[in-house]
Amino acid sequence: MDISSLVQVLEKTISPDKTELETAQRFLEHGLQTNPPEFLKALSEVLANPLNNSVARMAAGLQIKNALTSKDQTTKDQYQQRWLAFPEEAKTYIKNNILTSLGTESSRPSSAAQCVAFIALIELPLGSWSDVVGVLCSNIYSETSTDSIQEASLEALGYICQDIDYECIISHSNNILTGIVHGMRRSSTNQHVGRAAVTALFNSLEFTKANFEKEMERNYLMEVVCETTQSKDTQIRVTALQCLVKIMTLYYEFMDAYMGQALFPITMEAMKSEVDEIALQGIEFWSTVCDEEINLAIADTEAEESGQPTQSTSYSRNYAKGALQYLVPILMQKLTQQEEFEDDDEWVASKAASVCLSLLVSCCTKDVLPHVLPFVKDNIKNPDWRYRDAALLAFGSILRGLDSSLLTPVIEPAMPTIIELMYDISVAVRDTAAWIVGQICEHAPESAINELYLKSLLEAMVQGLKSEPRVAANVCWAFVELAKASYDAACKQSDVPNTYCLSQYFELLVEKLLETTTRADGSKAKLRLAAYEALMEIIKNSPTDCYTTVQKTTLIVLERLNQVLVIGGQIQNHPDRGEMTDLQSLLCATLQSVLGKVTPDDAPKISDQIMGALLQMFMSNSNQAGDVHEEAMRAVTTLIEVLGNGFNKYMDSFKPFLLAALKNHAEYQVCLAAVGVVADLCRELRVGILPYCDEIMTLLLQNLSDNSVHRSVKPQIISVLGDIALAIGPVYEKYLEVVLGILVQASGIDVDRNDYDMVDYLNELRESILSAYSGIIQGMVTDNNSVSPLEAHIPFIGNFVSLVALDGYNNDDVICASVALVGDMCTVFGKKVIGKLDLQPINKLLGQARKSSVTKTKNYGYWVTKELAKLTPASW
Repeated sequence: MDISSLVQVLEKTISPDKTELETAQRFLEHGLQTNPPEFLKALSEVLANPLNNSVARMAAGLQIKNALTSKDQTTKDQYQQRWLAFPEEAKTYIKNNILTSLGTESSRPSSAAQCVAFIALIELPLGSWSDVVGVLCSNIYSETSTDSIQEASLEALGYICQDIDYECIISHSNNILTGIVHGMRRSSTNQHVGRAAVTALFNSLEFTKANFEKEMERNYLMEVVCETTQSKDTQIRVTALQCLVKIMTLYYEFMDAYMGQALFPITMEAMKSEVDEIALQGIEFWSTVCDEEINLAIADTEAEESGQPTQSTSYSRNYAKGALQYLVPILMQKLTQQEEFEDDDEWVASKAASVCLSLLVSCCTKDVLPHVLPFVKDNIKNPDWRYRDAALLAFGSILRGLDSSLLTPVIEPAMPTIIELMYDISVAVRDTAAWIVGQICEHAPESAINELYLKSLLEAMVQGLKSEPRVAANVCWAFVELAKASYDAACKQSDVPNTYCLSQYFELLVEKLLETTTRADGSKAKLRLAAYEALMEIIKNSPTDCYTTVQKTTLIVLERLNQVLVIGGQIQNHPDRGEMTDLQSLLCATLQSVLGKVTPDDAPKISDQIMGALLQMFMSNSNQAGDVHEEAMRAVTTLIEVLGNGFNKYMDSFKPFLLAALKNHAEYQVCLAAVGVVADLCRELRVGILPYCDEIMTLLLQNLSDNSVHRSVKPQIISVLGDIALAIGPVYEKYLEVVLGILVQASGIDVDRNDYDMVDYLNELRESILSAYSGIIQGMVTDNNSVSPLEAHIPFIGNFVSLVALDGYNNDDVICASVALVGDMCTVFGKKVIGKLDLQPINKLLGQARKSSVTKTKNYGYWVTKELAKLTPASW
């Protein structure tokens, strides 16, 4: 490849001329596709030649990097395999060129450093290019290395440490750390080297466990980091403080020797800084301390509950409690530094201070109050809005960590002032006041629904719905919490309450929320979404005497849905269509909520209109709008629940859309919602689903064997296989052989027990398998109690239950499903099951069930114990 031509092309990658830019991009794509090894060799030559201009060199490095990695994991894997397939000569040539390029570029960050790192990330895990770390470290502490070479080499090390698995470079960890510390010592003479070094340290801290366990090495590291936090360079200082935050997370148990003399004064000074980036890290340090001490306390509580020795207490130094008198005043001051119209997405010191204060309350509970309440009392009516708002923020922040018994005496005297501040001239103060009302409704609901304040509170909230979108959105959230609190209080008097404290205001509140959903500025601060969510919760949490308003609201929502469908069909403009799609989704969710309150007698009167609108929505969004499909499917679920067998008349019209949703692998939430619909159809239609079973079963079984179907869908499908058996009974035998084969295969799946997400998934999968077995066993029972097709499978089911019983990672749902299955086997198979079950692990399982704090599980445990005892009185 002609290098000079390539340089010219690379220079045009930043051309303002669109034609030149597109031509250059096509040329580069063609070069990579035609001969990747030669193309990357040529690019590495451009990068390595200091006579080329900086634009061409930087673009060459970017092209190399983009040929090695991608944000998409599948593409990234393909690129890595392509690199590994290069001839060794080509790989060596490219690597030598990019190593030679380190420190020769005039631009920052170093393109060569990124290229070195991405090749190292491919090769080091495979045992190749093992000398690259040594080369980089040698560059850093060699006396002959220029500052630029040191900087670029440190950048490369930082990139490698950021993304590589610890095991791949454990043998180099001491060498890496030596190089990084050497670079940090240089920060006083060269800020660029210092920045690269402290960033590399931050990325490598997970690899330094062995060093932190040795006192001498730990002391040296902490000394270097603490010294670096005093750098005059803001970026270096911020990153060094970030290192302290990370060290506290990783190595809390080793910090006692450093807290009083170094960490406390350093972080206090940082918190007081007028530079937000520095103050944020000081606050984050103490938030991290709280997090660690909260987690230690939780670990102790869990150990006590399970009868295990508490080991965490010995590690907890109660740093947060000891620092309260110094921390809180600084946090209070930071709360006063907010701006009235801050960007919600911008993380500033005042927001961080509020979060830190909440964590302090969770960590130190009532000990925080004497340090916060005087500030609140002194400033809640301060003429300066910043101090009024700070007082409210401080007050709201302490609500989340205290018991309601401690909150009530604090909140109730403050309620009149909080309500008054809902009308404040400052938008920020009104916004915070609305947020506090939501906090009170969530954490101390008895204060919010107190009849002394309720009427004036509701008046203020209704007025707040007319305020700026950010304020109105917070008011909507407060309505969500108020609705839950009011209904929960009424349910303590009656399981199906006839009335509650909001009844006399209910119609007005619904009306005002409906008005809020139509505000012209509803897209700001997600106000429209918040208003619909508040409307849904108020309807969902409504007593019997509000039913007339529920009926009216159902018709209003249905009318709006029909109007939106008409308008949506006429819109071609993409942004407008997207807005209509979002509105359809919200209306569907609201319709689902109000439908849940419609009585079985009234549901048939409006079901034709509702189903007609939903079918129209399915048709109009057949090629798009996954969210709408999902919400529409959930609305169908609710309609099935209220109509029961009466939904059967819609099955022929609905079936094509149900099948299409089951095939929708790209939008797995839609597929998941459709699986849920199948489960509801089974429960409500029973044998009425039989005419549609073959097509549904075919798709469900195909989905289970299709790797493109999202993992979360498959447990739900397995569970539904049992629901279908319960619905259609012995007819299920035609599916039995295939289904049992799938259950056997699924039963053999295991996961890495260090991956908590996968353990959760395994529990979900096992619960679905156990439920499916229960459904099939119960469904296959005939009048003469003949279940012969399943009897041969009893030993396998028994072995699976034993496997589950011996697993120490079961959650309560799995224990409940396991015990229920054993009970079903005893009931259906009788004495045939004895001898095919290993009673020792099952006995352990039953013991766990009987001790469960969940009533359902506990009841199953006692029931199955009795059933087994009937069959095995002597041995039990």
